[in-house]
Amino acid sequence: MKMKSTYIVLTLTLLAFFSCKEAEEKSDELNVVTTTTMITDLVKNIGGDRVRVQGLMGAGVDPHLYKASEGDVSKLYNADIIFYNGLHLEGKLVDVFEKMQSPTKTMVALAEELDKGGLIGSDYFASNYDPHVWFDIEYFKSFARKVSSVLSEKDPENASYYQENLTRYLGELDVLQQEIRAAIDSLPVEKRILVTAHDAFNYFGKAYEFEVVGLQGLSTATEAGVQDVQRLSEFIIEKQVKAIFVESSVPRRTIEALQEAVRSKGNQVQIGGSLYSDALGNRGTDEGTYLGMFRYNVNTIVSALK
Repeated sequence: MKMKSTYIVLTLTLLAFFSCKEAEEKSDELNVVTTTTMITDLVKNIGGDRVRVQGLMGAGVDPHLYKASEGDVSKLYNADIIFYNGLHLEGKLVDVFEKMQSPTKTMVALAEELDKGGLIGSDYFASNYDPHVWFDIEYFKSFARKVSSVLSEKDPENASYYQENLTRYLGELDVLQQEIRAAIDSLPVEKRILVTAHDAFNYFGKAYEFEVVGLQGLSTATEAGVQDVQRLSEFIIEKQVKAIFVESSVPRRTIEALQEAVRSKGNQVQIGGSLYSDALGNRGTDEGTYLGMFRYNVNTIVSALK
């Protein structure tokens, strides 16, 4: 009786397994793997229900330091398309990407598709460019167009669907730009000094006339020293900066040390809030989308610096 029972369980398990395999083989969805939360959100907007999107990184994850798990390697191996930022943002994943090269796999480094003439130089990255390009909405629009183009090429039967989603999403980005410009225009130019944990906001600063200063440089892989803290504290006092900001993907202690250095010199600076830099907020929240993240950041910055 026990043997018969075991045989039935085994048979049901095998049937379930092969049924799942058959369902996977029949699925027409493209299997897409993404790295950062910004790219994951973008591909979901363009791909909709015709694409299966698996993001490697979650809320609050630092892409500069991210290491692939065994599960990640399996996802990447089985992907039809891999979308990632590039420009060495995902520094520790570069070796994995190189090993994934295959004639049947499409790998797209979205930031490396941009015209290098407009990019900001950087000595911190092997590419010699600041990779935080999503903070210029025009560049993110370029990301969207590239995603739509790649999906359409791999899945021509749904090309019109991807194009419709692209048109809708570009319209939403246009509205976002108008809202942001109106909010920032309420802040005098002389008050547009953005001090954060690391230099993730240079493209934002360039687009909206902010002087951006990061304590750790462009990459969180570098550590801020005592001299860096002292120099920046003097800058804050000289410029009468009202607020400085922590980042969701960078330890809070770096900015708290800077705040304390300002206090030690007999001055005050408040922590104006936490900004989303290298990752979006929690899934299911407004800040868990690119649009919501950008609105939240701008409102936080403007409110604290006014």
